[in-house]
Amino acid sequence: MSHTYTKENPLAQNFNIKSLLKFAFPTILTMIFMGLYTMIDTAFVSRFVDTNALSALNIVCPIINLIVGFGTMIATGGSAVIARKMGAKEYTRASQDFTLIIIAGALSGILISIFGSIFIDNMIWALGANSILFPYCKEYLSILLLFTPASILQVLFQNLIVTAGYPIIGMILGIGAGVVNILLDYIFMVFLQMGMSGAAFGTGIGYMIPTIIGILLFFSKKSRLHFILPIMDISILTESCTNGFSEMVSQVATAVTTFLFNHIMMNSIGENGVAAITIIIYTQFLLNAIYIGFSMGVAPIISYNYGKKDNYQLKKVFLLCIKFIIFISIFIFSISFIFGSHFVCIFSEKGTAVYEIAINGFLIFSSSFLFCGCNIFISATFTALSNGKLSAILSCLRTFVFITIFLLILPNILGITGIWFAVPMAEFITTIIALIFIYSNKQKYHYI
Repeated sequence: MSHTYTKENPLAQNFNIKSLLKFAFPTILTMIFMGLYTMIDTAFVSRFVDTNALSALNIVCPIINLIVGFGTMIATGGSAVIARKMGAKEYTRASQDFTLIIIAGALSGILISIFGSIFIDNMIWALGANSILFPYCKEYLSILLLFTPASILQVLFQNLIVTAGYPIIGMILGIGAGVVNILLDYIFMVFLQMGMSGAAFGTGIGYMIPTIIGILLFFSKKSRLHFILPIMDISILTESCTNGFSEMVSQVATAVTTFLFNHIMMNSIGENGVAAITIIIYTQFLLNAIYIGFSMGVAPIISYNYGKKDNYQLKKVFLLCIKFIIFISIFIFSISFIFGSHFVCIFSEKGTAVYEIAINGFLIFSSSFLFCGCNIFISATFTALSNGKLSAILSCLRTFVFITIFLLILPNILGITGIWFAVPMAEFITTIIALIFIYSNKQKYHYI
């Protein structure tokens, strides 16, 4: 069975490895660029404020994780719902559900912004800030919370623009937001000497770019997916949250484990330890960007063919994805292991205490890149197949359960070295479980 590519529906084509990567490439590039400008943003804080400011970023990071997780949950879960209905040629209902999801995201962002601003002091102290880091944390977070609606909407639009069949536009928006962020960081932090406030404003205004353009784009009736009077169907929001719950679980787990990393490092080494773990976490985000971008890029294809009950194309796409993930995992591990010191130097000069702590950890931590790509892709696949339960289990295991267990056990045996082994061990065990899930569900979904 083969399919013909049409401009009206680029999801309906007979994919090979070249066309698959071509379709996913804009999303991959977008995620890489997002990781890059997030890394540069963090490096600006470290270089033009100080390493205490870098530590403060990681202290408030769990709040940002929760906001991003909420937006990603609605975006990925909603994408699966909408792509499935597009595959079934229910285009009007797909647009109605799309509009409802966007409205829900915007209203949620406003509520989070209000309540977050009211309880900001309590949150910062609860996250483990000391008297040295508290002023940095509050200066940054108080501004960033104001941009919460835009933060959620930009995640929604970057996902749903791909679902609508416009990955190139999604790529342009992501890169444009990143360029604006970097330029504003330079203006606010270097020229205007605004410190943490400058970093927060640069990031927040960067959120506004894809949000505004996304709103304008989807008001156009030229796209099959566009704003239309929605049906207030709560079950659509429930299904979106259920399907995308694994992404929320992943971010919540990241928030909790970041808190644990910060707590252990603060008690063991102090602010320098927190700064070192911040360097590794933000570098991890950059290197994981290919896995995340690829998984996001191919998810609508998987959802579409599943909704159309095209088992032939579903199997073909899935096997191509697995081969790519294996290849790219080996490549990223090699890059991280060989050039780890160069990544650390972006944030801290050689010879400093922060550099020495971070480089020792990075050499161990890099082995996690051999396994996390498989876990990210398989979790995203189950989300695309509307099986939020299995996706959530995998996300919870790799980003929370196993990391928490190893963080509580290994440092008592290996000291600081045990902290660095926690993530690679968690990813390795999760990969085994993910492969078991794939094999045990092959008759249900027919992807192999």
